[in-house]
Amino acid sequence: MSQATTARPVEAMADRIRAGSQVSLARGLTLVESRSDAATELLAELWKDSGRAHVVGITGPAGSGKSTLVLRMAQEYVARGMRVAILAVDPSSAYSGGAILGDRIRMTELSGQKDVYIRSMASRGATGGLSRAVLDGIVVLDAAGFDVVILETVGVGQAEVDVISVAHSVLVVSVPGLGDDIQAIKAGLIEIADIHVVNKADRPGADLTVKQLRESLRLAHNLASKWDVPIKKVTAATGEGVAELLDETAKHRAWISEHGALQEIERRNAATRIRWAAEALMANRLRTGHRDFDNAVDRLIAREEEPRQAAARLLTAMAVEPTGEGRR
Repeated sequence: MSQATTARPVEAMADRIRAGSQVSLARGLTLVESRSDAATELLAELWKDSGRAHVVGITGPAGSGKSTLVLRMAQEYVARGMRVAILAVDPSSAYSGGAILGDRIRMTELSGQKDVYIRSMASRGATGGLSRAVLDGIVVLDAAGFDVVILETVGVGQAEVDVISVAHSVLVVSVPGLGDDIQAIKAGLIEIADIHVVNKADRPGADLTVKQLRESLRLAHNLASKWDVPIKKVTAATGEGVAELLDETAKHRAWISEHGALQEIERRNAATRIRWAAEALMANRLRTGHRDFDNAVDRLIAREEEPRQAAARLLTAMAVEPTGEGRR
């Protein structure tokens, strides 16, 4: 019997994803959204094959034309002989947990292209709009061999810092004519943008928006040794300026590699993953009804311990193992 027929289903799926199967890729992304044990196995299979793609994060106020810009960027990447995946994070309903998931409809011009893959994921109420499934989805797309993964987020604000922190290059999009646009960027993202993009630059007021952004950047704390944040004007509707924007993004990717910033990003993401994994193991152990947990609850109700003391004692008693089982 061949190795392919004896491989576990998850191993076989990982092999097909690496081989370029879009059907298996779609199933794999659905799996990581499910947060199941099989998803954990799949990520373990694909982890060693990730870490190559350039992750480009795009955020900005509603109405700034992010989706159109993503479309034009993807077309330009393909024209340069690159494979690009688009991961669009949609807002989840506060009541049903559902999401609009409309980005694929808006990007119909890309449908059917073998070098482009588009996927929408719901934020599911995660802090900053970023669910763990999105971070894991980047790993799957990376392992599938895409050169660039574009992460489009739901909006702008301080919480978006969490959304965009997984990206290597962060593009913040603004447009002329939105009265509180620059103020919103000041409140949330002015200091984390690697490139500022003024979209719809054919509109009146584009030069004023560039001037306001430049003044905001001048006032923002910025060490001399850091990347000099550029401001690029584009008109995504026509594609004007998009090629130059991609050139600037490539320059930033090279810069972070040369100056150690890429390693910092990877360390931050790795630390986040370890924390998440530890939290999942602990939560699973608590759900199994560990005997010391019930005892801790009783002692807390009886006012024999305060919460922090109870938690510290519980952690020591549980001695969580990687399987989620505590030592007896």
